[in-house]
Amino acid sequence: MQPLQPGSPNQQVFSDTLLKLAEHDRNVLVVTSDSRGSGRLVAFGKQLPAQIVEVGIAEQNLVGVAAGLAASGKCVFAVSPACFLTARGLEQIKNDVAYSDQPVKLVGISAGVSYGALGTTHHSLHDLAVLQAFNNIDIVIPADNFETRAALEAAITHPRPLYIRLGKKAMHHLHAPETPFAIGKAIPVRRGGDAAFLATGETVEIAVQAADALAERGIRAEVLSIHSLRPFDEAAVLETARRVAAIVTVEEHSVHGGLGSRVATLLMQAGVTPALRIVGIPDEYTYTGSQQEIFAHYAITPAGLAATAESLLEGKQS
Repeated sequence: MQPLQPGSPNQQVFSDTLLKLAEHDRNVLVVTSDSRGSGRLVAFGKQLPAQIVEVGIAEQNLVGVAAGLAASGKCVFAVSPACFLTARGLEQIKNDVAYSDQPVKLVGISAGVSYGALGTTHHSLHDLAVLQAFNNIDIVIPADNFETRAALEAAITHPRPLYIRLGKKAMHHLHAPETPFAIGKAIPVRRGGDAAFLATGETVEIAVQAADALAERGIRAEVLSIHSLRPFDEAAVLETARRVAAIVTVEEHSVHGGLGSRVATLLMQAGVTPALRIVGIPDEYTYTGSQQEIFAHYAITPAGLAATAESLLEGKQS
């Protein structure tokens, strides 16, 4: 396998792409809650000051203002740390955006455990669970720079409420520039017929590294980038699940209510039964440290995922 090539943080790609889009469309607005720096929107504010609204540290107002602007016909991106956007602003997301059917693009930055040592108050391990419980809001978690740019370009004309979840770390490139992208369609990153990693967001890169390590040991592991939890690509998941003996889901989220829960429910209802393991943050007080240290603690590493897949395959054979 060719080594993965380094890229930029997805948040930087988001802000650069949004600025280019907004320069050609005065209808594109950003609403932010004192998050210009963390959201990498300083350049946007300097170049397009009439297209950015600052509400201060007031996430409920952020969502309400964004919904009002969307109702007046604006293309609105509401940008705030994921942990606060989907907790403090949750009622407004439910009522002002999803229930009221306003096509706001909610952007949760520094998601998962990106804030690292700031601890549990700054982790967003609940957002996918609570938002999946609301009808009428789509959910996209880009894995790399390509998916981030493509998701943003698709978001401009997306007709429904949308949540985009982004992390802080610099990512490696996983896809060729010509790779097809559509919200709701999973992307195969590696092909294999023994086991499969179904991953989302920044964990896709780790799953690819695990699959490459398994390939050196003669185990062919598939990797699907599940960048959309809603719409969810049930057909791709089921097609993969019917070909492999073991599936490992991987996410930077609680093991409850995220990608793993979605996959497990689908497979059980479809009667498809590969060995399955949900890898994420377990139901406990979260380990404190950097994102890398937290991932290592919970075996969300290439070696950890490879070992998990191997143990599932061995169990199937015994």
